[in-house]
Amino acid sequence: MNYYEVLISDARYQGKKALSYSFDQVLKVGQIVKVPFRDRLTLGVVINKINTPKIKVKQIEDKISNVVLPVKSLRLIDWLIGYYPAGLGSIVRLFVPSSLLLKNSVVKSASKISNIQKLPQLTGEQKNALRSIYKLMGKQSTVLLHGETATGKTRVYIELARRVLAKNKSVLVLTPEISLTPQLVDNFKQSFKSQVLVVHSSLTASERREIWLTILDSKEPLIVIGARSALFVPLENIGLIVVDEAHESSYKQDQAPYYSGLRVAGKLAQLHSSLLVLGTATPTVSEYFLAKNKSVPIIRLEQKAIKVSSLDKKVELISTRDRDNFSKHAYLSDSLLNHIQIALDGGNQSLVFLNRRGTARVVACQNCDWQALCPNCDLPLTYHGDSHLMRCHTCGYRTPTVSNCPKCGSSDIVFTSMGTKAIADSLLKIFPRSRLARFDTDNLQAERFEKHYQAALEGKIDILVGTQILAKGLDLPKLAVLGVLGAETSLSFPDYTAEERTYQLIRQVLGRIGRGHLGGHAVIQARNTKDPIITSAVNNDWAGFYKRQLEGRRKYLFPPYCYLLKLTCRRKSRDGAQKAAENLLNQLRQLPLKARIVGPAPSFYEKSRGQYEWQLIVKAKNRAELLNVVANLPSNWTYNLDPSNLL
Repeated sequence: MNYYEVLISDARYQGKKALSYSFDQVLKVGQIVKVPFRDRLTLGVVINKINTPKIKVKQIEDKISNVVLPVKSLRLIDWLIGYYPAGLGSIVRLFVPSSLLLKNSVVKSASKISNIQKLPQLTGEQKNALRSIYKLMGKQSTVLLHGETATGKTRVYIELARRVLAKNKSVLVLTPEISLTPQLVDNFKQSFKSQVLVVHSSLTASERREIWLTILDSKEPLIVIGARSALFVPLENIGLIVVDEAHESSYKQDQAPYYSGLRVAGKLAQLHSSLLVLGTATPTVSEYFLAKNKSVPIIRLEQKAIKVSSLDKKVELISTRDRDNFSKHAYLSDSLLNHIQIALDGGNQSLVFLNRRGTARVVACQNCDWQALCPNCDLPLTYHGDSHLMRCHTCGYRTPTVSNCPKCGSSDIVFTSMGTKAIADSLLKIFPRSRLARFDTDNLQAERFEKHYQAALEGKIDILVGTQILAKGLDLPKLAVLGVLGAETSLSFPDYTAEERTYQLIRQVLGRIGRGHLGGHAVIQARNTKDPIITSAVNNDWAGFYKRQLEGRRKYLFPPYCYLLKLTCRRKSRDGAQKAAENLLNQLRQLPLKARIVGPAPSFYEKSRGQYEWQLIVKAKNRAELLNVVANLPSNWTYNLDPSNLL
C-alpha cells in the first residue's frame, strides 16, 4: 500500500494542511484523484508520497486517468497559500474543475494555425512600442502599456502573440469579462483560428471540462483567452501573459481566497519566465505608482490607429443644475435628445451610458457644488432614512442630515438617484420608431450583450442604453452620439477609489466615439461640470489627475501608501453587529501591531438577507502586519486582504 498527501479541492475544507490517504498504485505528484471527504466524493491533488502514517487513513477512491497538474501549477498553489491566507479547499478548487468528476469523454486537441487573416498595417507608434517590448521578450519582465482608447492595443497584443507562438510558446490573454470584450476574442480568433481557446462561465460544465483537458493535453502552443479564472488552467510553456483593461476591479476575486488577478498574473509570469503586459487606457493610481517605483517600463500609445483628420470628436458639458437645459425630460438634456434625433435621421447609432451602481443617495446642494463629505476620510457621506443621519461607511463618522447648505445657505438639498430601465423606457416614448436595446446586469441570458454584439456592430440597434458593459472594448463603426448621464454619480460612493473609478469610466466611455469611422458628439451631463475629476477626464489630463490622487491618498493613508485589510461580521441585529465589531477592535488593540485601525462602521449595504453587516478597516505599511491580524481573527469574521474598494 502507498500513502500520499492530498490537497482537497472542496470549499468546505478550511484546513491549512494536506490530508493523508492510501492507494494501491504508485501516483505521480500532481495527479488528480477522487477522494472521500466528509459525506461525499471530491477531487484532490497528490503533492507528496509519505511513509506509513501512525493513524488509520481513508483510501483514495480512484485517479482521474492521465490528468496530472503541471509543476508550475503546483508552485502557484503553494504561493497562493502563503500570499492569500484562506482555507486550502478554496484555493485548490481554482485549479481543479469539479466537472472532472463527470464521465470520461474524448479529449480533442487544438489544431494548428491556418488561414491567418491579414492584419491592418502597424502604425509608427505601434512599431515603436513593439520594438521596445521585443527587447524584453524571452525573460521574465513586466510592461505597462498605457494606450489611449482606439490606439490599437489589441493589434500590439496580436503581434506579440504571433512572435511568441513562433517560438513554440503559449499565450494567456486575460479580459475582465468575456461579455465585455467580444471584439478582443473575435480579433484573436480571426488571426489565429482554432488555436484560440476561450474560457468563460457561460460554458456548460462539460464544455469547460473539455477545454480544460484540451489545454492540459495539447502538445502545440495555444492562445487561451478568459477572465481571471483562466490564470489557473494547466497551460504549459507560457511565453506571454496579457492583462487587458488592467485597471478593472473585476480582476479582484470577491470571495475566498480574495486574490488579485494582477498579482497572480505577475507570479505566473515569474514561474514561466514570461513577459507580462498590463494594457489599459486608464491605469489605476496604485499600479501606475508601483510601476514607476519599480522601474517597470511604461509604454505610451496616444495616436489613433485609424486617422481621419476631418472627423472630430466634440464633447459638450451640460449642467443638470440649469433646468433650462431639460425642457423635454428631467434627466435627458435637450442637446442630447437633439443629437440622438440627428443620428437617427442619418442612420447612425447613439449610446446612452449610466453607471448603474449609482443608486446611493447623494446629499448635495442643487444651488452650488457642495456635497456632504466625511471630515476624517474626505469621502461622501451616505444618507440613512431610518435614522435621518449622514454616515461615513469607512470610519463610522455620523452627523445629522442638513436642511440648509452650509456653503451657500440654500434649502435646495437633493438626494439623487436614477436607473437605466427608466431611461430606456423614456427614450422609447420619445423615439418610438427607434430600435433600442438596454444592456446591464438585469438582462436575461438571451438579452445579454454578447448575444446582440453582431447586431450592434452592423448598426441594427439605433440606441444602446447601458452600464459599464458598453463602456469599454467596443468599436462600433456607426456610433455617432454618446450621452453620459450623471457623470458624477460614482463620485458619491463613500470609497477612496470613487474619484479614480469616475475618471476611468468617463475616459473609457468617451473612447467609444471618434475612433476614425465617424465624427462623434458626446454630451456629458453632470451636476457640477467644473468638478476637477470630470474636467480632467474630459480633457484627458492624466498627469494632473494622477498627481492630485497621490496627494489625497498620502494625506489620508490609502494605497499605494499602505496595504488594506477589510474585516466584516454579520449578525442578526444591528446592535449585535456593532458590539461584535467593538469587541474585535478591543482585541486587536491588544496585539503589538504597527497598523492603523479605522472604524467600526456599518458596511455600505448594512442590511442584507435579514442580517446586519459591520466592518473594520486595518491599514499598514507592512503587509505582514495584516497577515498577523488574519491569524488572530475569530472564526465568525470574514476578511478581504488588498480589497479593491471599502464598500
